[in-house]
Amino acid sequence: MSSSVDGLVSGLSTSSLISSLMQVEAAPQNRLKTKVQTAENTVASYMSVNSKLGALKSSADTLGQLPTWRALQATSSSTTVTATATGGTNSAAGSTTFDVISTASAQVATMEYAAGNNDATGNNGTKLTFRFGTPPGAPVEVALGTSKKPADIAAAINGTKGLNVRAGVVTTSTGATVLQLSSTKPGTENAFQVTGLSNGVLPEPTVVTAAEDAKIRVGRLAGPSEPEYILPGDPGYPALSPGSYEVKSSSNTFTGLIAGVSVTVTKPEVGVTVSANIDTAGIAEKMQAFVDAANAVLEEVSAQTAYDPNTKKSSPLTGDFMVRELSSKIMGSISGGLSYANPKFNELAPVDPVTNPKTLSFGSLSQFGIQLERSGKLSFKASEFVAAYQADPAKIQEAVIGMADNFEEQTSKQAGSVTSVILGRRQEIDNFNAQISNWDTRLAARKLALQKQYTNLETALGNLKNQSNWLAGQLGGLG
Repeated sequence: MSSSVDGLVSGLSTSSLISSLMQVEAAPQNRLKTKVQTAENTVASYMSVNSKLGALKSSADTLGQLPTWRALQATSSSTTVTATATGGTNSAAGSTTFDVISTASAQVATMEYAAGNNDATGNNGTKLTFRFGTPPGAPVEVALGTSKKPADIAAAINGTKGLNVRAGVVTTSTGATVLQLSSTKPGTENAFQVTGLSNGVLPEPTVVTAAEDAKIRVGRLAGPSEPEYILPGDPGYPALSPGSYEVKSSSNTFTGLIAGVSVTVTKPEVGVTVSANIDTAGIAEKMQAFVDAANAVLEEVSAQTAYDPNTKKSSPLTGDFMVRELSSKIMGSISGGLSYANPKFNELAPVDPVTNPKTLSFGSLSQFGIQLERSGKLSFKASEFVAAYQADPAKIQEAVIGMADNFEEQTSKQAGSVTSVILGRRQEIDNFNAQISNWDTRLAARKLALQKQYTNLETALGNLKNQSNWLAGQLGGLG
């Protein structure tokens, strides 16, 4: 607890004196606070550089992955057939021609009950039994309540978990009631049979829409005797010819016709051609992303190490050799040409520069569109990359993956070095903050001591003043 001692006797502004003295006492702590702020600014700059290195490492990793080089662009010759690239390491360019024989459909069955007929089981049964597939599989039972009305039967069906059938009730124009059962999935594997329903005449519902699989025929070529307007099922549509085959699907989507491509059909059609080509435009986009990430590192390093001679103002990392070296290594990796580890190197055989080299020399990266400009930035020409790739896909893929692996390894080491510096600076900041905290205690104690000292001074002066007044009174009484 502090006390005010301003000029009670002396007339001095002791609080101002104490404040001035405390400013002098706090000078070492203020220097520590300045060091903390400087270190925090430096750490923020290092982290900013590290984030850009992380982005470059990520883009290099993407370029080095096989799915990048096996990504496809899928096309279809028909507006009713959709081809979609699904990706994956097993994707491959290719083409296939087929006829769509049929599309998939879901089974629909109905049971009609005359007006006033409220018994949907016909025999007061306690359950319904469904079997699915062709041939029918294991039974799935639906328990019934005491009411056998069609609406209650529908509710029991819809309330049974795991039953891929939905039920509905419709009233016809004649007042009859129709219980409609619909499979929730298409295809013959989802066809169903149901026992336990009756309308007094029919022992089971009538199938109004049969469950069918989608089916295509691969290999049939339209010719003079096979005009394209002859659809599957029409007179004149040919039987399976040698080498052709049929494929079916419980849905309208087929996979496996071309690795990495799914095909979805919507109606019967002949002579549909689906093609898949390597997505060179997509690879070029990833190359551009890599160059952009490298330029981002160069720009960030330049900004964090900049020095303005006019204002004589430096940046947080001005003069930091390690950070400047990041730019030098990136630019050197581009301008110095590409050498990379031989992916086919046989470690069990002797190293031979011709038959078994440990590293391969590709030369200038300008061969696939990357070069270092006079401005100190990298540029990428997608058209040059596409032309080089189309001329020799295997060579360009191997070289770019080699470059990507080099950059991934390089940026990983650089990011590790920067991270180590960041950790060191944070430990330094923690040490400074601990010293600042200790100074808080010391300064608080010093302030109390000064306040006590000046309070004692005022008290002493007050006592002297009182004694002086008493003596003056005594002397005055003698006169």
